[in-house]
This record gives sequence, C-alpha cells and structure tokens, in this order.
Amino acid sequence: MSHLEVLVMQTVFSTVLPDVPRAALIWLALIAVPAIAIAALIIRPGRLRPVFAGRISEAAMPSSLELAEEARERARYAQEVEVAAARAAATAERRRAEWLAAQEEVDEAWRAYEAAEEDVHRLAAAAALPLPRTAQTPAEYADRERWLHRAALDAQWRKEITVEQLSDILGHRGWDPRRHPVEQELLLRRLVRDNLHARQQTARAREQAAWRDAELAAAAARSLREEAYAATRPAVQPRSALSLADLTGPETTRELPVRDPAPAARGRAAVPAY
Repeated sequence: MSHLEVLVMQTVFSTVLPDVPRAALIWLALIAVPAIAIAALIIRPGRLRPVFAGRISEAAMPSSLELAEEARERARYAQEVEVAAARAAATAERRRAEWLAAQEEVDEAWRAYEAAEEDVHRLAAAAALPLPRTAQTPAEYADRERWLHRAALDAQWRKEITVEQLSDILGHRGWDPRRHPVEQELLLRRLVRDNLHARQQTARAREQAAWRDAELAAAAARSLREEAYAATRPAVQPRSALSLADLTGPETTRELPVRDPAPAARGRAAVPAY
C-alpha cells in the first residue's frame, strides 16, 4: 500500500467515525418508540383504546354538512309523502262514496225486482182463472191492440223495458195483439221482471267492483299515512362500522367475579323486569 492510499484512508476514518455514535442513537430511538407503543398495547390496551377508537369513530361518522343535507332530504321527502297521503285519503273517500251509491242502487233494483215478481205471481193467479168471453170482432181486436201498445209505452216510459223491446211489441214481433188483455199484461210483466232482474245483477256487479276499488284505495291511503308518519320521525344515527369492540375486542377487566344468581323458587315462573 502506498503512502497516498494510507493518507486517504486516514482521512475517511477521521471524517466518518465521529458520526457513527450519533447515527446509532438515531436508529435506536426509531426502534425504541414503536417497541414501547407495542408493549403498551400488549400490557395495558385499555388506556390507548378510547383514544384510537374515538378518532376512528369520528372519522367514520358523517360530517355536519352531510347530516344537514340528509335532514333537508328527509324533510322534503316527508312533505311529498304527506301530500301523496292526503290525495290518497281524498281518493279513498271518493271511492267509498261511490261504493255507498252503488249499494243504494243495488237495494233499489232489488226492491223493484221483488215488486215485479209479486205482480207476476198475482197476474199468473188471475190468468189461471177462466177468462171472460168477448166477441171476436175487429173492434175487439183493435181495442186489445191499443191496450197492448199503451201498456208497452207506459212500461218504456218507466224504463222497465228497452226501446228495442218496445219496437218489437209495436211491430208485433213475437207479440200477438189478439190475446186477452190479462194474458198480454202477464207476458209484459214477465218481461219487466226479467229486465229488472238483469238490472239488479248488473248493479250488484258494479257494487262489488266499487267495493274492491274502495278497499284498494283505503289500503293505499293507510300505507301512505304510515309512511308519512315514519318520514316525520327523527332519523336514528347509525352505529359506526369501526367501533371500539371491533378494533380491540373484549376488554379484560379486573373486576371481582360475579357470583351465580340465586336459583329461582320452584313451582313459580321467573317474572322478567320491565
């Protein structure tokens, strides 16, 4: 080794060696701080747990701006649901009124049908008796025809028969004007009874449809009313996903062991406390 190389090595050693203890102290400090923190967590985790858990919970919870925006959205939604519930309630009341009107129509149609049925029974009993003999002359037949036409017009005016049926009677399509007035009236009352029975069945079908509509409207109004009530209630703050128990697990305490509870009295059920 030459003299120049020896001088270079001496210069390097004289420059680096004084800084080695300082670097060693820095490395020891960097290693000691995490070691102390880990040892503290292992020995007494309960002291550091509230600090870490509180900070993480605060970071996980929504901010005040987010809470205010959520409150405005809930208020707007509650107002919309209240308006919808009011409209649904009005619709339910209207459907109920329509159902009551349809029920009244059914009752009226049934009473009219019962009256027509009684007329048919009365005329059938009268037609079973011997009919008075009249002279079979053109004048008699003309009187019978006029009577049939007048009775048919009166029935159509009372809306007991349709216009088509009146046209058939006046045109003598299926009707013989030469029959006795008692027989003609019996046939006409039977036609009226059948029409009223069909009308009563139609009214009954409308009443059932109105009842179903009223039930659906009432259910919709009830559901919207419950939803509106739930929307006006304050929102429950959700529990943070990163809670204290999730982070560190159950804490080991140094409390005294809990004694076993006294056995319940035999023959008597335990009553829970409320």
